[in-house]
Amino acid sequence: MWKESPAPAVFVPAPAEPSSAPVLVVPAAKGAAVTEAQPADEPNTTTAAAPGRVRALPTAGPLAGKVAIVTGSESGIGRETARALGAAGAAVVLNGLRPERLEATRRQLEAAGATVAICRADITDYAACEALVATAVQEFGRLDILVANASISQRAYFLDMAPEVFRRVLDSNVYGAVFPLKAALPHLLESHGSITFISSISALNGMPSGSAYCAGKAALTNLAHTLRLELDGTGVHFGVVHIGFTENDDDKRVLDADGQPVPIAYRKPRWQKTQAEVAAIIVRHIRRRRQRTVISALGWLIAIVHTNFPRLGDWVVLTSMRRLRKFYE
Repeated sequence: MWKESPAPAVFVPAPAEPSSAPVLVVPAAKGAAVTEAQPADEPNTTTAAAPGRVRALPTAGPLAGKVAIVTGSESGIGRETARALGAAGAAVVLNGLRPERLEATRRQLEAAGATVAICRADITDYAACEALVATAVQEFGRLDILVANASISQRAYFLDMAPEVFRRVLDSNVYGAVFPLKAALPHLLESHGSITFISSISALNGMPSGSAYCAGKAALTNLAHTLRLELDGTGVHFGVVHIGFTENDDDKRVLDADGQPVPIAYRKPRWQKTQAEVAAIIVRHIRRRRQRTVISALGWLIAIVHTNFPRLGDWVVLTSMRRLRKFYE
């Protein structure tokens, strides 16, 4: 049975458009880290089904009858992962912080035939994560898949970073995965479900100008391993996907040393996979219930060199810092 949040949710009437469903208002934690800039005067909101009414699940596709939450799915890789899960037959709960983006993504996916709900929630606020999970259960009656995708990245050297900025990035990557999982785990135990943490190839060897981001992503690997041991025999799948260089939305931003949003560092297009390609790999990882997936040949090269030839790996990174400074700065 669902456990109520210490900060109770309050139902208020939703506008007639675009949905006649009620809206769940969830208090946001003061000073909580977010994946996108969040207006201070706007509460987290969730569109939810009417009490006692559960929506029908898709009946076609390899994931038919399954329900998934993808955090940070209003844009980018999260959006495309939600799209791929929907195409595979799963009902999907979209999550993000920008209502207009969430609504636009919902319309895109529904136009493509997906079954979706939306929940505006800060994933570093545990009460909001409880409401996110509650949305899945209220809308669709169950939860089978959690993709912990949302996080903040950075473009700043550790020496220059304000401590509060380091903490904001680290919190988004660690608690932004832990809190949704903690809220979802009772339902995933019941359904023998799947949790996939979205990590990075930078967690395999570290990356200059990415200290907090790398530390947070590396933590997810050990978290998954520990939970796999603790919950052995429960039927729950814990996996990690290490994403490599991927094309980004034009408005993608990361934090500089002072916490200001700045464009992501330059990456040559030929090094990048499309968001759709990455999403397809994530869904295949979930369907096969793999423990680890490293995306791209570069990712595997980093993993092999870091494990077997760590000094060579460091030499390559240090050389690239001298010759390709804009890659990091």
